[in-house]
Amino acid sequence: MVETDSTSSASLPPGEQPALLDAVRALLQPLARLAVARGLTHATVDEMLRAAFVDVAHAAYPQLLEHRRVSRISAATGINRREVTRLVEARKTQPAPARSYPSEIFARWSTHSEYLDHDGRPKALPRLGTAPSFETLAQSVTRDMHPRSLLEELIRLGTAEHDETTDTVALNRAAFVPKGDEARMVGFMGANLGDHFNAAVDNVLAVGSEHFEQAIYADGLSDQSLAQLRELVTQHWQAMTNDWCRASRR
Repeated sequence: MVETDSTSSASLPPGEQPALLDAVRALLQPLARLAVARGLTHATVDEMLRAAFVDVAHAAYPQLLEHRRVSRISAATGINRREVTRLVEARKTQPAPARSYPSEIFARWSTHSEYLDHDGRPKALPRLGTAPSFETLAQSVTRDMHPRSLLEELIRLGTAEHDETTDTVALNRAAFVPKGDEARMVGFMGANLGDHFNAAVDNVLAVGSEHFEQAIYADGLSDQSLAQLRELVTQHWQAMTNDWCRASRR
């Protein structure tokens, strides 16, 4: 008689497959590390996780009447109906995410042809005057904030510098890294990792919108090798960005 393992993956519900549980555990570890380091409590994260479950399940059943949808969401998520109703109502009062004018200026400056040189790099712009100038760039993003205030914010973040001799403004970073502004740093972290995670989930679920996703694994790399690799990756990334900017102007 052949013994069988009653806990084998074949006998488990899809949501309890060991590989899936291991993957979720691996994703939760860095999230927990960040939360503990920044004083974000389990109760807060738990509330956000419940809301995320309800959001996804709510979108999965758009054709159902609301009272039937609540029951379906409860069945799909394991969250009781009263809690589902509370979370659905809370969705209606969530404020729209605030815009980040400095990041929008950086993105437009780095990608729009009128602000790029022949090599696809962001130009140094006159602070004032007709386009292309920093003044017109800032006004193309928003007229709710004065260009001077936006320039001061970019300088504070370490992303732009003002040459008072020539009265020109230049980007001084190849990527928007808001130095000294943790709110924006974690915002970019969430946006970047969220996009990557969504792409990876699409690939796993095979929903018909598969994305290019590759990784390189290596063991035993020295600090010197890592430094060389980092420099090489940075060079290739900058070259790819410049090529993309040049192509966008055609």
